[in-house]
Amino acid sequence: MAYYEHTQITKQDVSKDKIDSAINKYSDIINDNNGKIVKIEKWGVLNFSKKIRSYNKGQYIHFKFEGDKETIGELNKKIIIDQTILRHLTVKYKSLDLETEYFKGDKSEKEE
Repeated sequence: MAYYEHTQITKQDVSKDKIDSAINKYSDIINDNNGKIVKIEKWGVLNFSKKIRSYNKGQYIHFKFEGDKETIGELNKKIIIDQTILRHLTVKYKSLDLETEYFKGDKSEKEE
């Protein structure tokens, strides 16, 4: 199994409940297809340097997981169908850095 980091950007106007259900949905997809979630980070709403489909901001979700080619294929199939996702990127690594968290969520998430 290889290590992967997957980042997806959803539309900025998606509710918190839909973000949580999307996290559960994609976690289940990874786990059901020979994968194992290692860490999930919600980076919150960040500005784009250029507009993406007339949006200036987006909500970032970052997954760190173990998986194989089947896991990535199924994940990509589901993301293409999902209309709330603006962009996504999956990168393969030799090992995962679980200590560093580059973006923290917004303050309301930290207080909870």
